Parts: sequence; C-alpha cells; structure tokens
Amino acid sequence: MIFMRNNITYHKEGDYLIPNLIIPNDNKNYHIGKYGRLRLKYLKEHKRGFYTELIMVGELQNHLSDVDEVATKMVLDTINKLAKQEGINEELKSTNQMEWVQAMNNIKNRAEEIVIKELIYN
Repeated sequence: MIFMRNNITYHKEGDYLIPNLIIPNDNKNYHIGKYGRLRLKYLKEHKRGFYTELIMVGELQNHLSDVDEVATKMVLDTINKLAKQEGINEELKSTNQMEWVQAMNNIKNRAEEIVIKELIYN
C-alpha cells in the first residue's frame, strides 16, 4: 500500500510508514578531478548539512563535477594572466628553461591557492 504526503510516497512496513527514497541515476560519466575531490573533503568536514542535502536530492555528483570544471578553468585562466603580467613567455623558455620552470611553478601554485580559497573553501 502506498501513501503520499508532501509529494513523498511511503509504503507501510508493519506499523511504520517508510519513505520511498530513490537517488536518480542519470547514467552520466562524472569525472571528479583534484578540485572536485578537495570540495568533497571540505563539504564532509565543514559543511555537513549542505553535503547531506546534496546527497538527499541526488545533486552531489553534479555539484562536484561543476566545481571541478569551473576551478580547472579558473586556474588555467589565472596562470595565463599571471604569466602574461610577469613576462613569462616562450622566449624565456627557450633561453633559460630552469628560470621558466621555476616561474611557472610559482605562478601555478599561486593560481591554485587563489582558486581553492575562493571556490573550494567557500
């Protein structure tokens, strides 16, 4: 026997009404990268209510995938912007590879720190 209250269906087991909760399976292939995993860890440790809500409505994978995609794009854009501002280019790469590698690693670390602070831990 199925009962309905507030758009949630229930079935009766003994004397109890049990909600029929099903997480939708939209069969998408989600790729959760570095930033999506960082966001997941942050949600589990610091935003338990929001994390639980995302699971209950079946949106956790979408949220993590979206955050990962946006964060990756933001990091790449920030790296390009900082490299251009600091004059790190292909000419430097061909003349002094070690200096270019050091500068690009520094820029990448700064870009990731900015994006993680603004997007992941928010």
